[in-house]
Parts: sequence; structure tokens; C-alpha cells
Amino acid sequence: MIDLSQHAPFAAGFNRYCYVHPDDPRRCLKVLRPENIDARYARQAWYKKLLGKQRINDNRQEWRAYQQPALKHAGDEAWRHLPKLYPSVVTSLGEANVSDLILETDGRPGPTLEQYLKERGQTAAIDGAVARFCDWLRETGVLTRNLLPHNLVVVTRDDQPELFLVDGLGAPSVPDALSRLPAYRDRYIDRKITRFHQRIAWEAGGRSGSWEDASRIRRSP
Repeated sequence: MIDLSQHAPFAAGFNRYCYVHPDDPRRCLKVLRPENIDARYARQAWYKKLLGKQRINDNRQEWRAYQQPALKHAGDEAWRHLPKLYPSVVTSLGEANVSDLILETDGRPGPTLEQYLKERGQTAAIDGAVARFCDWLRETGVLTRNLLPHNLVVVTRDDQPELFLVDGLGAPSVPDALSRLPAYRDRYIDRKITRFHQRIAWEAGGRSGSWEDASRIRRSP
């Protein structure tokens, strides 16, 4: 068992904490936050509760997302914008997913795209990184949920910024099943990319107004 009692997470989402692996600083440990999982489960409709808490277990969902056919078919190209996932381990805080830790050239974890946009705005360099990431999605057919800037990390590779998706991989069950149809899969990915560009513009613009209002305005003809 890996003891995390003397370690602090370097990042935290609503459902998970992220720790640097104590025995391998090149890897990340993702541990569930059970109190938030319980709160999320309590808000579910009664018929969704019948499916159990495992349905909202982010570690389990992530593991399943990494099994999608597109990643297997992509080969090494799959890891151009995605950290590798390794067998889970037991920690003092519960079971943890283990993945590559996306590091900057100085060895520190890279900032999220959300942090980058807040500090530097929507630069030409980051627009290039976004374009390469979106091209990768289209070329590989990798499925994601909504692409949120806090789920992507920005690091330097070959003297230019690149994006890595560290959370939000995979699609809900119905789109996942329908993605076997190439036309549906392409439309699904294009919708995620369009919404991603809308989100970036909203973040870079200082989050003026609510995201719901901004996305509705940008979707209107």
C-alpha cells in the first residue's frame, strides 16, 4: 500500500485528488473524494440511484474510457495528447488510478489551459496548440466528454505549447455505442470541438456573464 498521509495533492477536482506518486515522480495518482461522490449520488434522481454509485466513480469511468477502440487503433499516436494509464494501486486514501504525470521542461506539473488563459490570454501560440489537439481528435476518432480548459494541461514540446487531456476522456454510453457509425462519430467530435472553441473564447474573455448564456448566444444563428 502507498501511504499518502504525509503528502499533499498538487491538484484537486470536485471528484478526485491528484498526487505525485511518492515512488515515481513521473506518475500521477488519482484518488476519489468519497464525500463528494456521496453528495453527488444523493442529488441523483431515484431511477439513477438504482444503477449504484459505481456509475459516478470517476476512476472506473476513466479506466473504461481508455479501453475505447479508437485508442487501440491509434497506437503510439494515442499518446501525443493523452497521458498513458497504468494498473491501479492501493493507497492509504483508497484505490488510485495511475497515469503519466504531464511535466514541463523544468520538471514541474504543467498548468491547466484554464490557468494559461487566465494569465496570458488567447495567444497565437495557444491557438496553434488547440488546433493541433483538435486535429488529433479528428484523426484518431478519440471520444471525450465536453472539453473543459481545467481538464487540459499545457506543456512545452519541441519548443511549442501542446495540450494533454488529463480528465474527461470517453463518452456517455449511448454516444459511445453509436460511435461505431463513422458519420455519427465525426459529428459527435465536431460538436465537442465547436463547444471547446466557445469555451476558450469565454474563458479568455474574462468569463463575462454565465457560461450557459455565453454558449447559447454563440450557438444561435
